[in-house]
Amino acid sequence: MTDRVFDAEQAQAALPMLRELLPRIRDARRALIDASERITDAVAVDGGGVSGSDWFDAQERLRVDLTTLAEHGILLRDPEVGLVDFPAEREGRTVFLCWRLDEDRVEWFHEVHGGFTKRKPL
Repeated sequence: MTDRVFDAEQAQAALPMLRELLPRIRDARRALIDASERITDAVAVDGGGVSGSDWFDAQERLRVDLTTLAEHGILLRDPEVGLVDFPAEREGRTVFLCWRLDEDRVEWFHEVHGGFTKRKPL
């Protein structure tokens, strides 16, 4: 876990960056999976005589964007739906502020061991 602790305003301020970054992460992840499957299929058919540059490009895009999230102390929970957690404190205990790409604001939190299904309004 990161050492950074967010309050609701700080998490909210990160949303413009996340709205740009999370779709790129999702797309790069999908491209990486697709390229991996294509390369695996090609290896089975002809020993791998297929170019894999798209795999390397997707891998690099994914690495850069995931590093950016990590540097900001934001935890990616589900790249497909754009679910992230922000480490926070509430009533003297560690919790996560929880946000998903389709939500307008950071309005939820959950306990460290609670997860998305047990989130509560702030």
